[in-house]
Amino acid sequence: MSRIVVLGDLMVDVVVRLSGPLAQASDAPAEIRFRGGGSAANTAAWLGAAGADVALVARVGDDERGRGAVEELRGMGVDTRVVLDPGQSTGTCLVLIDPGGERTMAPDAGANDALSEEDLAEDLLAGAAHLHVSGYALLRDGSRAAARGAIERALSAGIGVSVDPSSSALLGASFLDWAAGAGLLLPNASEAHALTGDSDPEAAARALAERFGEVVVTLGPAGALWTDGDEVLRAAAEPVDDVVDSTGAGDAFAAGFLHARVTGASTAEALAAGCKLAARAVRQPGARPQAA
Repeated sequence: MSRIVVLGDLMVDVVVRLSGPLAQASDAPAEIRFRGGGSAANTAAWLGAAGADVALVARVGDDERGRGAVEELRGMGVDTRVVLDPGQSTGTCLVLIDPGGERTMAPDAGANDALSEEDLAEDLLAGAAHLHVSGYALLRDGSRAAARGAIERALSAGIGVSVDPSSSALLGASFLDWAAGAGLLLPNASEAHALTGDSDPEAAARALAERFGEVVVTLGPAGALWTDGDEVLRAAAEPVDDVVDSTGAGDAFAAGFLHARVTGASTAEALAAGCKLAARAVRQPGARPQAA
């Protein structure tokens, strides 16, 4: 049994690739595309690309964008357990990509904030090896109960749980309580800093490991590190000559790491697998896997 269930956000991204700095109160030429997004959905898509048995639990509006987003994920090998909500619009995120590939996001949660505990079916969880929760589901008031309920049900069933904090700008001390029970936390360096106040990623990871058991901090071009509070392992990033778009790199890393873990890889092998998929992500536009 190696199925991974991912729970959280499914978005449609409006990706704006800027040719230069924004011109306040004027024009700045850009390339604009519509792409699939949402941290949970991105992770599920990358798991599908890695060959994993993966299911996504999420909620979208019963609208053209929502139905299209679900079909796209199905085409990527994801078992979509996604509710079409007629009372909500599909979540949408404006993603600004600067000329260096760094992204800034402005999300409208839409139906994601209506995620319900009933959206996670008992049979799906019973057949799972692991539950991965997007931090956005914990950060939003409307979906928090569903995310907490999923974590508690997984723990009761003896299923491992991981959480990706998702957004350093939105994190506060309460997040540590909302994510309680997860045995693996997957922050980037900025998120680890926000959660601990420690700017040294290794020190922050060790502090977080006291609450979560295992912590993996992604470090961008510096790779990633893992710790259980005692031992520390590091993995180098794969060289990337031209970063096209960093959107979804953390989601790709999580997918590579988790898939390797549930299929019996060592921690060092899982770190390498995460770095490999993250490198593939930054070489391409958008947050989802493109055809190789």
